[in-house]
Amino acid sequence: MYDTSPLEARVRRLEDRIAIDALIALYGLVMDNRDVTALPELFTADVVVESSGGGMHAIGRDAVVQLFLARFRVLGPSNHVTHDRIVTFDAAEPDHARGLVLSHAEMQVSGQPMVAAIRYVDTYRRDHRRWQFAGRRLHFMYYSPIAAYPAAFAAPVGTGKPVEAAAIARDWSEQLEMWRGEYGDWPAQH
Repeated sequence: MYDTSPLEARVRRLEDRIAIDALIALYGLVMDNRDVTALPELFTADVVVESSGGGMHAIGRDAVVQLFLARFRVLGPSNHVTHDRIVTFDAAEPDHARGLVLSHAEMQVSGQPMVAAIRYVDTYRRDHRRWQFAGRRLHFMYYSPIAAYPAAFAAPVGTGKPVEAAAIARDWSEQLEMWRGEYGDWPAQH
């Protein structure tokens, strides 16, 4: 369907989308570069960052910065790569948007090479004329030592038994309603 809103409003949305895409990319660079100066600028004052497994949870910019500083102390080199992004703007609040970001990360945790598949469920807000994260929730398909990747990728959800001590259980695919409707209790049936 063709958007019939005024040209100025459509251009503004395109500019907003580009700015949010840049924010998402900057997040990865800030994490990988350990750029503690730029870190606070990514987030609104009341931001909430959490992971679905509960390993990460912080409310407010200062707490989020401290959360990431603590992670930096155990992480070695990292490489965050974002893939597709879906951004939806709030029609009633032009300075609010939501997003889903598909991502992978390679990193070292306490010297062990790790790999992760991440879905970020985001909320964005324009504060002081720039877009920032107002919320970021991380969901993992796997977060596993590289050597255990084949087993982590094939492990069923909900077992509560990570492949290795440093791995975490998957929290998407088998838990999605559409997946369960199609595959039932996979992998038991396959």
